Amino acid sequence: MDLYLAPGASGNLAWLDPWAAGLAADERTVTVVPLPRGRAEAAVAAYRGAVVDLSCAVIGGQSFGGRVASMLAADDTPAGLICLSYPLHPPGRHAEWDRRTEHWPAIHCPVLLLSGESDPFARIELLRAAVGRLPRATLVTYPRIGHGLNPVRAAALGAIIDWMERLGR
Repeated sequence: MDLYLAPGASGNLAWLDPWAAGLAADERTVTVVPLPRGRAEAAVAAYRGAVVDLSCAVIGGQSFGGRVASMLAADDTPAGLICLSYPLHPPGRHAEWDRRTEHWPAIHCPVLLLSGESDPFARIELLRAAVGRLPRATLVTYPRIGHGLNPVRAAALGAIIDWMERLGR
């Protein structure tokens, strides 16, 4: 099964290279998806265009890339969704978590969310509450980690691989 990952709002595809390499080492095909900058809603079509067969793919990404993938998963059901450091709200604007997750109940595939517990883009208590909107979610958190999981990449890759094996992928 194919795995697609999109970068955060910076569009830094190189940031995903060690993630793709770690998953490829587990004999997984990984495609890095470039996304246009700007509004997440406008990037959904670009993500959709990059995926060959959505029903057989696990899609996801870092921050903005995960948010775009989640919007795609709400429209068309992939085999799975992985969100690395989902941007639940802008720093200091916690009330926006509701708007940024209003599409989550429409996501029917299994979802894996990996997040730092000190992420300024996702207050952990709000993220834990928001996960209840997802019918089939697994949340893995990392204490003392902010927005970006590189400090715990090995553990996060292990969590992704284990989750995908449980999916039978």
